[in-house]
Amino acid sequence: MKSTSTAQMMIQAREVVTREAQAVAALADQFDESLAEVITLFLNCAGHVLVTGAGTSHAIALRFAHLLSCCGTPALCINAADGIHGGSGAITASDVLYIISKGGHSAEINQLAQIARARGATVIAQTEDPQSPLAQMSDAVFHVRTVGDVDPYGLIATGSSLVNGAAGDALCVLLLQLRGYSRDDFGMTHPGGAAGKKLAEEGK
Repeated sequence: MKSTSTAQMMIQAREVVTREAQAVAALADQFDESLAEVITLFLNCAGHVLVTGAGTSHAIALRFAHLLSCCGTPALCINAADGIHGGSGAITASDVLYIISKGGHSAEINQLAQIARARGATVIAQTEDPQSPLAQMSDAVFHVRTVGDVDPYGLIATGSSLVNGAAGDALCVLLLQLRGYSRDDFGMTHPGGAAGKKLAEEGK
């Protein structure tokens, strides 16, 4: 184990946060017409938005699906590995399958995308590689790229997961506004916790 002083740890920790903040900020300049295309597909979805990913992307998918539902877009996170072992039977032609994958080459992800397409669902890829196999089989591609050296070894998705999360946040807030999803609407599905208590007190 390397010996590091408290002062050195503070410096390194601040550098990590600074680099990650810069990477998230750089995302703002990447948005293009693909964002509007994704928003339109979500608004026209008659079923559920099913979100998936592998590894760290699955954790981001779980967060994104929850926030979509909080913002008025019915969504669920599905496990890609379970999906290719029968779970894909939940996918219908009315659904949108939203796949978060940095490289777009994961076998289980791409197999699930193929099944979803065969079942008539719309497939959207959020990926860094618009030429990847996943992107090529998707109906729409939300190109999200992490700028800068923010992941240890260029492999462990620390900063890049924040960038992908922020991209999802932008979609959630836009959908909330376009649907006219109000505080009262949110309160109906969130009666618990501190947020629910605050809304209940405001309603008195």
